[in-house]
Amino acid sequence: MNPLQGKLLPAVRGGGFRMKDKMIWCGSVIRGEDGRYHMFASLWERSMGFGANWLYHCRIVRAASDRPEGPFRLEQVVLEERSPRYFDGRNTHNPFIAKYQEKYYLYYMGTTYFGEISPDNNDHALFTEVWNRKRIGLAVSDSVFGPWERRDEPILLPRDCSHWDCTATTNPAVTILPDGSTYMLYKSRSCADAPLQIGAARADSPDGEFYRLSDSPIEGFGGRVEDPFLWYSDGRFRLLIKDDNPDGRISGEWGAGFYAESRDCVHWEVEPACRVYSRTISWDDGSTTTQPNLERPFLLLEEGVPTHLYLATGDGDRPYQLTHSYNICIPLKV
Repeated sequence: MNPLQGKLLPAVRGGGFRMKDKMIWCGSVIRGEDGRYHMFASLWERSMGFGANWLYHCRIVRAASDRPEGPFRLEQVVLEERSPRYFDGRNTHNPFIAKYQEKYYLYYMGTTYFGEISPDNNDHALFTEVWNRKRIGLAVSDSVFGPWERRDEPILLPRDCSHWDCTATTNPAVTILPDGSTYMLYKSRSCADAPLQIGAARADSPDGEFYRLSDSPIEGFGGRVEDPFLWYSDGRFRLLIKDDNPDGRISGEWGAGFYAESRDCVHWEVEPACRVYSRTISWDDGSTTTQPNLERPFLLLEEGVPTHLYLATGDGDRPYQLTHSYNICIPLKV
């Protein structure tokens, strides 16, 4: 049974995280030790446009709000640029924040390059080269405010080219079980322009060594998927994920989000009534809009119960042709 079906309330106008002169993507929220809500998000200059600069000039930041709906206000750049010799030296993106016991764990994607890349660079070969250097990293802190102890090596590397995930590891989605065992979904592909697929890995602890649960991608969807949010409750792994099929064959709409569940985090079951959200959004001021994109879903869990859904979206006439990007919040019936 889809536990999120019919639970979405109207999206909050003026909520989420938006800045006039910045592009904002992703959006991972946790309640801090100060009782406030903290969003870890991807940010770059709006003047650079929405094109490739999320890969070249992005930083992970922290914004905060007294309420889970927001509005969130920028407070800190969390992961600064560092030497290009590090795997994440020039760019960080895709934050996923989690907490276990008294520590905060920030999983993210990092990549690097030498020299400078102009914001108006549209070299496809260069983009592919930097994309293929994406690796999943981890930073750990005793406080949501930092300081963050940042690993110098990725926590999950691509495999050789006899495997489907030989180019990159990116888009981490993590759930930590009560015993500390940590499950992570990640994205990769076999070569440039090949279909993106999702793999599963496990570690004995949130900062432990991750190993793959299967040589193959996760299965059970019958189509292309992207942007997973993973959690665990009542003995099952649960998933909110984007339908990336042009014909919307899973959810009925390209770009919509749907629900699936699993016993082992590898083999997933999808019910016919699986859709959770559509790109058509109802707002709390009574208006309705159809967004060009609605991606990177993240659920705020309060005592294990989903209470708010955060989504990356923006303004524009066509998907990925955005003039401004930001994060919105949709409260859930609890």
